[in-house]
Amino acid sequence: MTDITHEDDLSVITTGTRTPTDISHIHEFLGCRTSPAWLAVAKDNLPLLLQDHANCEKKAAGTAMNLIFRYEFHRSLQEKLAQLVREEMLHYEQVLSLMKQRGINWHYLPAGRYAKGLLKHKRTHEPAAMTDVLIIGAFIEARSCERFAALSEVIDDEKLARYYKYLLKSESRHYEDYLALARSITDESIDERVAFFREVEKELIDSPDSELRFHSGVPDETLLASITA
Repeated sequence: MTDITHEDDLSVITTGTRTPTDISHIHEFLGCRTSPAWLAVAKDNLPLLLQDHANCEKKAAGTAMNLIFRYEFHRSLQEKLAQLVREEMLHYEQVLSLMKQRGINWHYLPAGRYAKGLLKHKRTHEPAAMTDVLIIGAFIEARSCERFAALSEVIDDEKLARYYKYLLKSESRHYEDYLALARSITDESIDERVAFFREVEKELIDSPDSELRFHSGVPDETLLASITA
C-alpha cells in the first residue's frame, strides 16, 4: 500500500487551503475549454461524476502499467510511468474514500466515448503507435486538469472542491510527462500529431453527447431531458 504523506492525507487536503496552481499552460495546450452547459449538468450530478472519476483514475493507472510492460526497454519511460501508476492509484483510493464519505455506492458505469474517440486515430506501426498513445495520454491528463479547475469553482461541495484543487499539480505534471516521453522516443517532431489530436479532442469536448462522464461533450437534448425528468 502506498505510504500517505501529510500533504496527501485526505483529511488535510479537504480542510486546508492550498497555494493556487497556475494551469494557464493547460488552457494554451487544449483546443477549447469546458462548456458552461457541461458544468451546469455536472455540478448537479456529482455522485455519477465521482464514480466516473474513480474509473478514470483506475484506467489511467492500468494504461501506464500496460505501457511499462509493453515498452520495458525504455528506461526513462519506466521511471516516469512507475511514478504515475503510484499517484493514479493513490487518487483512486482517495476518490473511493470521498464516495464512501458521501454514501455513494459503487456501481458499474460504462465508459463514455472520449477515450475511444481518441484511440481510434492511433497509428498501428511502431514507434508511431507508442508516440500516439503518449500524446493521447497527455490530452486526457490535460483535460482532467482543466475540468478539476473548472469544477472547483462551481460545485457546492467545499471539501470536494478543495480536493479537485489538490489534483491540479499532479495532473498538470502528468500531461507534461507524457509529452516529454513522446518526444524522447522518436527523432521526428511530434508537433503535427499533437495538433491533430488537439482537433480530435476539441471535437469530442465541443460536440453534443448523450452521456454525462468526466470527459464527455456538451450535454445533448436527450441527456438534458433525462436529467430533468
